[in-house]
Amino acid sequence: MNSPAPRRILMTADTIGGVWSYALELCGAWQALEVEILLATMGAPLTRDQSAQVARFSHVQVFESRYKLEWMDSPWRDVAAAGEWLLGLNERFCPDLIHLNGYAHAALPWRSPKLVVGHSCVLSWWKAVKGGEAPEQWNTYRGAVKGGLQSADLVVAPSVAMLDCLQAHYGPLPRTCVIPNGRGLCSGIFRRKEELVLSAGRLWDEAKNISTLTSIANSLPWPVCIAGEEQNPFQEGKAGTRQFASHASVTSPTHRVQGRTIPNRRLHYLGRLAPQELASWFARASIYAAPARYEPFGLSILEAALAGCALVLGDIPSLREIWGDTAIYVCPENGPELRHTIEQLIFDAPQREALARRAHCRAAEFTPERMAAGYWQAYGELLQAGSAAVEQEEAACAS
Repeated sequence: MNSPAPRRILMTADTIGGVWSYALELCGAWQALEVEILLATMGAPLTRDQSAQVARFSHVQVFESRYKLEWMDSPWRDVAAAGEWLLGLNERFCPDLIHLNGYAHAALPWRSPKLVVGHSCVLSWWKAVKGGEAPEQWNTYRGAVKGGLQSADLVVAPSVAMLDCLQAHYGPLPRTCVIPNGRGLCSGIFRRKEELVLSAGRLWDEAKNISTLTSIANSLPWPVCIAGEEQNPFQEGKAGTRQFASHASVTSPTHRVQGRTIPNRRLHYLGRLAPQELASWFARASIYAAPARYEPFGLSILEAALAGCALVLGDIPSLREIWGDTAIYVCPENGPELRHTIEQLIFDAPQREALARRAHCRAAEFTPERMAAGYWQAYGELLQAGSAAVEQEEAACAS
């Protein structure tokens, strides 16, 4: 018997990270289906580019907010207010299914089956980046996330490694499954490659470990270009996002060597780029370096591989799980190893090109259609289980 299909889905998403791209890929893959998606956004207002991206989808209705996310400073008043707002949307539109890309709100009194996706979490981030348990100031977060996960009808993670982290910090969890992320950018032909190394991500996030790459950039034969925000605009008491020049005029920073400040002429900050601009840099770069300490999946890595970049990645379980033998791995803390590995690829074009081809073939497996099919199956099973539970309850009352 075929599983029932949802006609209306309430999905949450934040606007400041990879979850936004993930949500758009799902929405795009479901255009041909008879489904309406109510997309409730939090974290920050939509940018002009984001508004244009979602406007392409006639089956998506966006409800925008500025409520803080669970991992931000002092978020709990906002988290509670966002919960009331979400329940109001639920009462107004009566969705068949709730798809939450955050944790705490799964504990709300929803009337429909609820799926929670664990894209990342503070406790596993802290373990990977700081090497220990998160301090007591995160106890409220710990309790809220555990309560949400324990309330979910299904917990999904993009990798086995991330699911293992959730089980370790908040488990035992209810029903779980792994559905890898997907990306549809730059499939097929990519342009002639240039002699440059690229990395992209939030420079203020220690998990991305871009500082290790910048520390060795001046000793590399090729320029190193970094795309992303330099400062955390969402942390209280911190300066806002630095305004960078356009990508046509990059910034050459300085660094210190034996107490002296010298210019780093091979390191160029591109700033935060629009999706089309970033795609152009992926297409130009020969090598993509992401010596991450923590990366539950890594959409930017997937985009780089789809664009034909050779991958140099942090040697962590999630990235080995996803990329296997199609990337070269380095210890995130070992700058000399990272430099040596990149230099080898720079001077060995056949190896670099073969590695890029393997990465591209692997990346082509992570399609939006495959991801969407996994979620559609999960939705159907949740709805079927919900219907069976209602029938059992009615039968028990009748007897």
